[in-house]
Amino acid sequence: MSHTRIRKFNTRDTYPEQKLDNDLCQAVVANGTVYLRGQIGQDLDTRESVGIGDVAAQAEKAMANVAMLLDEAGSKLEDICKITIYLVDVRYREAVYRVVGKWLKGVYPVSTGIVVSALARPEWLVEIDVTAVIPNEPGAAQ
Repeated sequence: MSHTRIRKFNTRDTYPEQKLDNDLCQAVVANGTVYLRGQIGQDLDTRESVGIGDVAAQAEKAMANVAMLLDEAGSKLEDICKITIYLVDVRYREAVYRVVGKWLKGVYPVSTGIVVSALARPEWLVEIDVTAVIPNEPGAAQ
């Protein structure tokens, strides 16, 4: 298979209160590129939400998840090319961007920020979506 899928799951387990049945994963590696699922304030092992009511704590957990998933994919924070940040309230921008800026100091990815009316669960205040490369792999950008 030309793609590697990391941390596969089904939405019926992640969202038991919803009638869903989608096979997904946390990351896909294809042709030297790592595509991460949007990360939120959730423990990936227990599926428990963390930082409820605290957007900075949720951003910290999301970025920790990003770092962990990139590592599992053979990449790292320094290899991030694009980041998209979804906020449920524009007033959260400063707090979230301070957290993300700390994690990505010196990386210089392209970035898009979007304010949305809601995320998949009401307690989630921020979601961070990342695309990165795997250095020295065929097809990876330099």
